[in-house]
Amino acid sequence: MEPLLKRCRLCPHACGADRTAGETGICGADARLKVARAALHFWEEPCISGTVGSGTVFFSYCPLHCVYCQNAEISGGQAGAEVSTGRLADIFLELQGQGAANINLVTPTHYIPHIMEALARAAERGLALPIVYNCSGYESVEALRRLDGLVDIYLTDFKYMDVSLARRYSRAADYPLAAKRALREMVRQAGEAEFDEKGLMRRGVIVRHLLLPGCLEDSRAVVRYLYETYGNKIWLSLMSQYTPVCKERLPEELRRHVRTEEYDALVDFAVGLGIENGFLQEGEAAGESFIPPFDLTGVLKSSQVFG
Repeated sequence: MEPLLKRCRLCPHACGADRTAGETGICGADARLKVARAALHFWEEPCISGTVGSGTVFFSYCPLHCVYCQNAEISGGQAGAEVSTGRLADIFLELQGQGAANINLVTPTHYIPHIMEALARAAERGLALPIVYNCSGYESVEALRRLDGLVDIYLTDFKYMDVSLARRYSRAADYPLAAKRALREMVRQAGEAEFDEKGLMRRGVIVRHLLLPGCLEDSRAVVRYLYETYGNKIWLSLMSQYTPVCKERLPEELRRHVRTEEYDALVDFAVGLGIENGFLQEGEAAGESFIPPFDLTGVLKSSQVFG
């Protein structure tokens, strides 16, 4: 684990922070593993949550700094507690014991070495669930290759095609290129989707795209790229749930919800292209019910977590 954190290049920023010496990377994390919540989660795509819930582990910090982040409490590191990789392995097994459909790793990029170690420990003790890598799409191909054979399902964002939007909203002008390269690797590893008899995904790639206010044309460009490149080999999740939290900190154009007609236009465009494998959000999806409390649920089993 230590060599990967010594001069960190786990995300495309490749900032080179020596996290083993207490330096924090652009993500905000040092070498210590920090988790904010571990619980059954019912608000993912139907083939991920099912009726039993996805065993979701929310990690603190994030390589991206999106101005509209709906989980800013954890992406900024304000929420979460330090745990050992041994405790993380315990968490995986506890979620399996609760009947989880899978183990869902949310914002895992900067903790890949810790996760690899914890998965190995948990597998030795009987972990047998599909592993979901739930990320922003801003991933290093080199880091993803270390997960080959460990991750079964990639649940990834594809946020922008427009470099200027990526720079303005996520401080990462290279996001479109990085996301394209990362998705290619994800599809290589996971291949076409496989489902069990209950309709739960066992293997495959789901690409999420969140429509932002006033960004319909860029969203169309994202959808077009995904379909022209991968056809129906991947599943597309078109999301309307954008919520303008902390409006005073947002650019003026992002201080409103997505209009129904904007989302309907994007859905019509996707259908017109011929997309068949996908998920839509209907009704009042843009609500706070999608944001769970980051209150350390399932994280700390006892006062001693560093064994």
